[in-house]
Amino acid sequence: MYGETNWSLRPGTAEDVEVVAELRAIVMRDDLVRLGRYDEHRVRQRLRDGFSPEHTSVVEVDGAFAGCVTMRPYESGDWFYLEHFYLDPALQGRGLGTAVLRELLARADEAAVPVRLVVLQGSAARRLYEREGFRYESEDPVDVQLVRHSA
Repeated sequence: MYGETNWSLRPGTAEDVEVVAELRAIVMRDDLVRLGRYDEHRVRQRLRDGFSPEHTSVVEVDGAFAGCVTMRPYESGDWFYLEHFYLDPALQGRGLGTAVLRELLARADEAAVPVRLVVLQGSAARRLYEREGFRYESEDPVDVQLVRHSA
């Protein structure tokens, strides 16, 4: 459904932090509640504390805020870390996440580096990542770490 003309990525700015923090709280609520980890303040503050506008892209659909994603190079420079990938729930399940993820993975492939991410245990998002080539790397009671090697 989401072809090149309907959505775009723009560079994140420091001014995006609050709308992104609010979207994070909405998107993660059900999984965090299920895991017994939801805290109304902490879910937003963790995003604020780690927000990196220089590595964040804002997803826009028809020019309006629709989500965000951060892909930062790891300190050693030999892999990317994908985080804070949130889409408005009204836009989920229609191919937008796949389209955005594929664009980011193409960038990683061009740089010839793997991409790592962490997904909450039991999150439906894990299916998206695995469809796009991510594989299990490790886990703990809350998180699962996945990795995708460059194509």
